[in-house]
Amino acid sequence: MLGPLGTIGHYILTPLYYAVSGVMLAWHWALSHVGLDPEGGASWALSIIGLTLVIRAALIPLFVKQIKASRNMQLIQPKVKELQKKYGHDRERLAQETMKLYKDSGTNPFASCLPILLQMPIFFALFRMIDQAAKKGRAHGFLDSQTAEQFGSSKLFGELPISASFTSPQDMVAVQIVAAVLVLAMTATTFTTQRQLMAKNMPKDALTGPYAQQQKMLLYVLPVVFAVGGIAFPIGVLLYWTTSNLWTMGQQFYVIRNNPAPGTEAARLKAERDARKAAAKGLTGEGGGSAEVAVEEAPPVDRRPAQRQQPKRQTKAQRQQKKPPKAGGAKSPSGGQQSQNQKRDGTSSD
Repeated sequence: MLGPLGTIGHYILTPLYYAVSGVMLAWHWALSHVGLDPEGGASWALSIIGLTLVIRAALIPLFVKQIKASRNMQLIQPKVKELQKKYGHDRERLAQETMKLYKDSGTNPFASCLPILLQMPIFFALFRMIDQAAKKGRAHGFLDSQTAEQFGSSKLFGELPISASFTSPQDMVAVQIVAAVLVLAMTATTFTTQRQLMAKNMPKDALTGPYAQQQKMLLYVLPVVFAVGGIAFPIGVLLYWTTSNLWTMGQQFYVIRNNPAPGTEAARLKAERDARKAAAKGLTGEGGGSAEVAVEEAPPVDRRPAQRQQPKRQTKAQRQQKKPPKAGGAKSPSGGQQSQNQKRDGTSSD
């Protein structure tokens, strides 16, 4: 007979058994048709990884809500500090005003935990499926007795049971080595993901206060909790957990790089990248060359005022020859007109 907690767990996990086993069997069928041994550990291990990818893809909308909630929590930290200064002596009033601030800003402080909380039942469902299939040959969900036996007894690299763990290595040192590597990878990805969030996507105002203290605590506590708990989980479950952490790390890196929170280091780096891209597009000419190079190759323009050319010195005779003749005096310079000019100038012809 199941107790109250066992009954609740049974009703929660039973639909998850069908969901988890259905996705895994679909991947197992596909992998078996591309040449992998259906009874081998590689096909079942890759089916677990495929299950992780499907679940994380389905959780993308929740991840978007998580990012928005985390960003709002960061942006309202200056207002939270003001409330702490104003109502620090009255804890009840401070809690009321803080919850009102969360409501007015549309911030849910628990939204950042939703992806983890929703994955935990799936995680335990997978754990029980592997554990009971290996120890009792018991089938859950869409698994029948044959596939449950294959799943429970499958081995990686031909010798490492995916149901074995670091604390239950089945007298195999290789199991402990592989389990230790997966636990370290799981711990490192958890720490890196949280550190990346604090170092690049949190404003300076959010790096102090209760929210910052909570983030710092999670930065160091979560990896330790996962490392301590991970040594008791089967290799198949560690594959799921490590793959999920890698997805989270890559997904968060993409969001921080392309859509950072305002006033953060990531926002500054994105602004610099956008400025460089805009400058590169603006300096590119139609012919594919650079306008900057074209300007450098063009000859310099002399903007000084042009100097007026001085006329050459001329003799008196040369100036007289250039004078236009008077009206009615179109005669040749020889003769009467020339003699008149000579008389006026006081000269005589040679």
